[in-house]
Amino acid sequence: MIGVDPQFIVNGAIIGSTIALAAIGLTLLFGVLDFINFAHGEYLTVGAYSAFVVNATLGLPVWAAAVLAVPITAVFALAIDRAVFYPLRRQGAGGLALLITSVGLSIVLRNVIEAIWSSDTRSYAFESGATLNILGIKITMVQILIIVVSVVLMIAIHLLLTQTVLGISMRATASNRSLAMSSGVDAERVVKWTWVIGAGLTAIAGVLIGLNTVLRPSMGFSLLLVMFAAVILGGIGDPYGAMLGGLAIGFTQEISVVFVSASYKPAVAFIIMVLLLLWRPEGLRGGTA
Repeated sequence: MIGVDPQFIVNGAIIGSTIALAAIGLTLLFGVLDFINFAHGEYLTVGAYSAFVVNATLGLPVWAAAVLAVPITAVFALAIDRAVFYPLRRQGAGGLALLITSVGLSIVLRNVIEAIWSSDTRSYAFESGATLNILGIKITMVQILIIVVSVVLMIAIHLLLTQTVLGISMRATASNRSLAMSSGVDAERVVKWTWVIGAGLTAIAGVLIGLNTVLRPSMGFSLLLVMFAAVILGGIGDPYGAMLGGLAIGFTQEISVVFVSASYKPAVAFIIMVLLLLWRPEGLRGGTA
């Protein structure tokens, strides 16, 4: 019997937690606006590069750069919504029209990012710290921080959705927009905050990925399909399912290298997703997929 190296499990937790953060924003947006935003990956890239500019150009520490990247990316996402998606919604455009628009927007944003920063890889100016060896498992302090920050933010999202008026309004709007509006919920306010929260989480995910690897203009796009897999696996529109789906995809990708080449990791993740959906079409948590 082939044993699974605990190192792969730790690696899966690191990758899966960042995927989960980005997937939460994607699925929240679908729940409220009923469309999949193909430009979501570029928001991740914008967040990562915003932190890079603050860190490398202005000389602020990475933690301060990450904090500033959240409002920068949130304002960027709101501006895109006001300029592109909001006019389409006012004209009664459906989810398909919004989706196709987001595909075009993704291409434009990716090329703009590459035109500004070129296709060269970039890195944050920070000290990764010593590599710890815990029971044969190698992990850096930065990687521990990635897991901790991701878990804290996922707990924060849970508290937001269950303990605040905004969170309850978001869940009500996602469940039944017309009923929520008739009950006094300001749907456009909910939409704005969904963009802010989703973009903020995605920005942090981009920074964490950049800390663990490098920055490149295509980093968000290359993770987009993996984020989709996490969202679909967890049950589209379900933020808790996105958390589970992201972690499941991360673990699956890393553990798969025991059996196949690392170059097949994305394919393996999708195979597992398809097999699970054949068994449970509603997703891991039984929501609507």
